[in-house]
Amino acid sequence: MLEKDHIAAASRVLVQHWRDGSKLEALETKLRPQSRADGYAIQAVLETQSPGLFGWKIAATSESGQKHINVSGPLAGRIMNDTVIADGGTASMKGNAMRVGEPEFAFRMDRDLPPRATPYTVDEVLAAVGSFHPAIEIPDSRFTDFAGAGEAQLIADNACAHLFVLGAATSADWRAMDLVEERPQITLRGERYIGHGRNVLGDPRVALTWLANELRGLGITLRAGQVVTTGTCHPPLPIQADDHLAVDFGTLGKVSVGFK
Repeated sequence: MLEKDHIAAASRVLVQHWRDGSKLEALETKLRPQSRADGYAIQAVLETQSPGLFGWKIAATSESGQKHINVSGPLAGRIMNDTVIADGGTASMKGNAMRVGEPEFAFRMDRDLPPRATPYTVDEVLAAVGSFHPAIEIPDSRFTDFAGAGEAQLIADNACAHLFVLGAATSADWRAMDLVEERPQITLRGERYIGHGRNVLGDPRVALTWLANELRGLGITLRAGQVVTTGTCHPPLPIQADDHLAVDFGTLGKVSVGFK
């Protein structure tokens, strides 16, 4: 495990690059995380240098997402309050190297899920959810070669969290729906694409449960009011300035964002 001063120093480096919109090849050897635990320890310090925690994201819940950043499984990251864009708002492309948009299933928690000895079940996690929301994530990395940075450094880099758009809570009875077979309609540059709930770790509800248990293992409470976005339901879509990305989840609602 990295020493505390190295964890803090690594976090400062990443935060500075994020604020400057600049990139780095890799953290220097003495600051470089060697495990998921090291990565999460560095990520945790990021929270102390931001204006508050909005919720959580999951990176790489689909095969295409895993290939995009070259990891073997999902990673948890923090969504900070200052990275949230209003539905229908505009996202800056400045400093964004990934340049992709991701349509996602998101949930707002209604009750805390604190750490405990045994894993949470899907039913237990869903019982703690307050509302369902359509969402769009706009990821990025502080690493120039994010596909070669490795799992531990990407976790330290907040699992490629960058910007996030949250749609309104749905009024539909989402609990009675088969989210696995939901197929959001995506519009970008006049082209239409179709997402699929099964792309999100097989089931967005399973992905949500994975996040709750990943935090449980880290000794972190998933708190009431926090939003969890569960990963892209379509292969990451390339975006550019002046694009408008719109996602129609049917009865579950709509969400959109522009880019400049």
